[in-house]
Amino acid sequence: MSVRYSKHLPITVFISDILFLNIALYNSHLVTFHAFEPQNTSLIFIAIVNLAWIIVSLASKSFYVKRPLVLKDNINRFLLTLIYHLLLVFSIIYFFKVYNISRSEVMISYSLFFVLIIIQRSLLFFFLDYFRKKGYNHRKILIIGDENITRRLLKSFSQHPEYGYDLTDFISEEQVTNLSEKNLIDKIIDKKPDEIFICYKQMNEELLKRLIRVGEENYIKIKVVSDLILSNNYAQLVNYDKVPVLQITSHPEISFKIRFLKRSFDLLFSSGVMIIGAPVFVLIYVTTKLTSKGPAFYRQERIGRHEKPFYIYKFRSMYVDAEKNGPQLATDNDPRITKWGIIMRKTRLDELPQFWNVLKGEMSVVGPRPERQHWIEKIVEKTPHYKKLLHLKPGITSIGQVHYGYAENIDQMCTRMRYDLIYLQNINLNSDLDIIYKTVKVMIKGKGK
Repeated sequence: MSVRYSKHLPITVFISDILFLNIALYNSHLVTFHAFEPQNTSLIFIAIVNLAWIIVSLASKSFYVKRPLVLKDNINRFLLTLIYHLLLVFSIIYFFKVYNISRSEVMISYSLFFVLIIIQRSLLFFFLDYFRKKGYNHRKILIIGDENITRRLLKSFSQHPEYGYDLTDFISEEQVTNLSEKNLIDKIIDKKPDEIFICYKQMNEELLKRLIRVGEENYIKIKVVSDLILSNNYAQLVNYDKVPVLQITSHPEISFKIRFLKRSFDLLFSSGVMIIGAPVFVLIYVTTKLTSKGPAFYRQERIGRHEKPFYIYKFRSMYVDAEKNGPQLATDNDPRITKWGIIMRKTRLDELPQFWNVLKGEMSVVGPRPERQHWIEKIVEKTPHYKKLLHLKPGITSIGQVHYGYAENIDQMCTRMRYDLIYLQNINLNSDLDIIYKTVKVMIKGKGK
């Protein structure tokens, strides 16, 4: 079943934005003055903020949700609207000489409003994604042009039902050539599409102008599809004045939504582990100190996101000066590993201090394991694709770590890397939770390699 309710969505988002704005304003007043009902200057400030938001929001149309769903773009548009709103509010306050407005009230209001909108937009995009996959909120599309490009486009739509598109008709290049302008326009209008996708290898400028005119007159969106095949590459459109340019990279850009959810999860999960697991940390610390000479903690320089070095923290599982002869990978029955270290490595308990790295923002709970520069150089010599992993924050655990474990040589490191490259193509909270679950199973069974 195909149902459209997009026409109601903008007004719903617009009203909810105003509602959240007032929730933020009244709660900030409550926190600042310990009174829920504003009076005098605060009441004037709330009225100014509401009026300014209505003006700026209507002008910027930040409440519109465009297809395909890209949370980052929507949040960026909202932030720009918020900046313009602040400028307008301060201009009104200065012009009408409205003084004695609490700075704390202003800061808390805008901070809370921003947080509420982030949560609102995230939930909105999640539910839109869900409903479109179920067949609701769809748009009718008509495709004109090359058959090969059309097949690729339709394949993409079939693989992403959350786009919410239903094909009404396809008009080939041959049909366009044989149809008169009037018949072509009549055929398009008769299908009543919401959007038209033009798939041409070499665009006819006059035809494009005619179709744009039809779109403007009948409230139909016109979109042009490139014949470029990206394979494993990824593209972003950049406009240079009137020239559209595709910026191509070899790795997918991680959306703002995923980064926001992933970082929020990292902070909550790491804080929970460090607070609830504090007795375990103390017990491991004491055991490490008692079972071998040297510090309980061990730090080592690793390479993080964008090749930025940082220090990783671990409970020491080897004897002191284990690498006095240079970098060496651990092996089975390695004499450098203490008896207690063997237990920690099999249960992954030696990695627990890295939750501190996660809280600092240097690592994520789930992500490719960070390596030293020495080993990275050797891996890249064999497999240059490893560089793609450096666009991600390294993790405490990874799909490679779960399925392969610790590597004993460069070949094994390259094999483990293939698992992490699969993860790079499919980063989401569900896969992270699945990897954490499998990691916990490895820890409980003591099967860490």
